[in-house]
Amino acid sequence: MIVNLLDLLVVPTPAIESHSEFTCEPIRLRMCQDLPYNTTFMPNLLNHYDQQTAALAMEPFHPMVNLMCSADLRMFLCALYAPVCTEYGRVSMPCRSLCQQAKDECNKLMEIFGLAWPDDMECSRFPDCDEPYPRPEDLVTSSDPTDQSSMTVQRDYGFWCPRELKVDPDLGYIFMGRKDCSAPCPSMFFNQQELTFTRYFIGVVSIICLSATLFTFLTFLIDVTRFRYPERPIIFYAVCYVMVSLVFFLGFLLEDRVACNAISPSQFRASTITQGSHNKACTLLFMVLYFFTMAGSMWWVILTITWFLAAVPKWGSEAIEKKALLFHAVAWGLPGALTVTLLALNKIEGDGISGVCFIGLYDIDALRWFVLAPLCLNVAVGVSLLLVGIVALNRVRMEIPLEKENQTKLVKFMIRMGVFSVLYLVPLLTVIGCYLYEHTYRNIWETTWMEENCRRYHIPCPYKVEQTSRPVIVLFLIKYLMMLVVGIPSVFWVGSKKTCFEWASFLHGHRHKDGVNESRQVLQEQPDFAQSLLREPNTPVIRKSRGTSTQGTSTHASSTHLAVLDDLDEPVRTHHGHGASTRSKASSVHSKASYHGSLRRIRDDRSDTMVYRGTEQRSFHGSMPRLDHPLSTHSSLHQIDARSRHSSQRDVSEAPPTLITHGTTASDSRVSENDGTSA
Repeated sequence: MIVNLLDLLVVPTPAIESHSEFTCEPIRLRMCQDLPYNTTFMPNLLNHYDQQTAALAMEPFHPMVNLMCSADLRMFLCALYAPVCTEYGRVSMPCRSLCQQAKDECNKLMEIFGLAWPDDMECSRFPDCDEPYPRPEDLVTSSDPTDQSSMTVQRDYGFWCPRELKVDPDLGYIFMGRKDCSAPCPSMFFNQQELTFTRYFIGVVSIICLSATLFTFLTFLIDVTRFRYPERPIIFYAVCYVMVSLVFFLGFLLEDRVACNAISPSQFRASTITQGSHNKACTLLFMVLYFFTMAGSMWWVILTITWFLAAVPKWGSEAIEKKALLFHAVAWGLPGALTVTLLALNKIEGDGISGVCFIGLYDIDALRWFVLAPLCLNVAVGVSLLLVGIVALNRVRMEIPLEKENQTKLVKFMIRMGVFSVLYLVPLLTVIGCYLYEHTYRNIWETTWMEENCRRYHIPCPYKVEQTSRPVIVLFLIKYLMMLVVGIPSVFWVGSKKTCFEWASFLHGHRHKDGVNESRQVLQEQPDFAQSLLREPNTPVIRKSRGTSTQGTSTHASSTHLAVLDDLDEPVRTHHGHGASTRSKASSVHSKASYHGSLRRIRDDRSDTMVYRGTEQRSFHGSMPRLDHPLSTHSSLHQIDARSRHSSQRDVSEAPPTLITHGTTASDSRVSENDGTSA
């Protein structure tokens, strides 16, 4: 039916090519035959890109022309829909008087047919003159019939949205600078075979990333006390990429059903990319993907901040944990604010390749300010803090003498921190590089696409194209791969024998609670620099754990042997009752007294007296089972108590009297509290 209608409105001329080269073409509109001129150019004054489109737009005026409501109406309509083709660079427009006379004479008849005078034909748009159309100078042609320069319209029309890509005006779509237009779906650059391979590739990688990050999170749930600050942000980082990989997996399952608008043959509309927030499913995918992508980047920055606080000002786990509320506010609040801003700006775009919705796929400004800028800022801040923390830990390792065991632990922790950061930064920097490359060449890709498809869509071809380029599918494969791989390094941090033991215990129905994490223990038990300078060469180092700081600075709460004795309280009470607990606390007091007395003798005369530490530091995996045994606990307590008594008797002349007094449990606790404060 549409074809028959076009045959009635347009004179069929099979031999005439389209207006792709924008030379003057013969007028084929039936209404505009037998005029003083017989050539026109497209696009016309009403932005119709070919004569078929102009014929459809002129159809409502046919009854008025046939009824001859005005003698000037036909000429005025042809001046707009099929203007005369004049010299290069000059467009002839009808006078305002011609427009006004046609409107006044046909206004009543148009009301009868239920028509209104179009806004783009408003008479105020035309020059104020009183001349016929076409003017005599419009009909002047070149004296040389072979010279086509005067008959050719050669100028840059920019991008004209094809009829197939137009959308409803109230949706607010923008494509290549044109409103009410959208990009073709599923892709304007790749063929169907490339798209199919890319989708399956993204689906497989998303499953791998989802499995890895979900394993990290479930390992944390098995023992939530294992990962404390400064390692805790790794867990939230893994949670973010659980959601990111889940969204990409859903995009793989949905294909282009969410990212693309459906075909509408009745309205001559092809499948186009979804934009804005009118598509609820696309909006939901965008919110989850963008929010957790930015939040994952923020949690990595916070991870470097916690490492910095633990390595440089020597904050303890409890002190860092007091700032957890601030960390959560920043890590979730900033991405949330950016997400709400993008929803308000209506910047959502469907990705026909991956099946998800994101930003910056076609809007370069959104890509620049809402993707590249936050990621680059997070990388700069995170790398700076990471380098400062590594330098500080290396200085501790080089300047402060450590026992061989803790030296190994510290080096091991630094290696883990460095490898984890490299595994995160390499994929993220690759993604940023892909975005920058896409940001740089997007305009060239679009110009190339327009040049290749202008004849197909009957739109103006680009003017004087100097450079053409097409994106390669490998670039997009790398981008999607690195967007997902960046979440996998979280497995590196939890991957250890301890994790295997925990999962084995969990699967067998019982859980095993271990002591302090090695990396956190190394950071919190670094020896004080002043103490290291004052000790004798063969004197064992008494390490101090960092306590809670209420002012944002580090405090030294107790020595390592006191922490061990406090841990022994629970098994002693279980097997020996209250008496064993009292002996443990008394032994703790005597051990501290011997430490202070020996330290004073070292300062005074540098004697060769050895300071006994009270008890050996427990190993990470092996100490708990031995302490759980009643006999080993009982014997080790007797040994600690006997040696503490022996040391206290040797130093009785120098130690404060209160430190060697055997009193009640309450007095012991007060003495321990005072001594802990002085330490």
